[in-house]
Amino acid sequence: MQQQHHSVERDEALKSLVYASTATRQFSDAELDELLRQARERNEQLDITGMLTFRDGKFVQFLEGTPEHIDELMRSIRADERHRDVSVLIEEPLAERQFTSWTMGYERMRDIQSAPPAGFRDTYADLDSHADSATTARAARELALWFKVRSGRR
Repeated sequence: MQQQHHSVERDEALKSLVYASTATRQFSDAELDELLRQARERNEQLDITGMLTFRDGKFVQFLEGTPEHIDELMRSIRADERHRDVSVLIEEPLAERQFTSWTMGYERMRDIQSAPPAGFRDTYADLDSHADSATTARAARELALWFKVRSGRR
């Protein structure tokens, strides 16, 4: 599911932020769709682009926009009772947007049904583990690339 985003600021400073959080309850597909609709509407108003993933009750969200708008949105996210354990994984200046086409691209990932094979590295788990900054940055790049490739196939 994706929504096209048309407004991109050219002269303003940009900030990129990636956070992880835990859902406070189970979400039906309809509830996730409504959460996504709300996120897209709010992000459109704030000229924020990004992507959201959900797996095993965990959210990982990438946000891009002006520092003021990202900070405003994060205050709202931290106050949202649908999340707990909101943890900022990456927060840095951004030269240009990665997700210019999405006010909020979304991918619901399959829940893990069994243990992964030996030697398998789970990028999503790497982000959720709050490991060192190099591991977190690598995992964020991999997840963003995975999302873009999957979105391009639709």
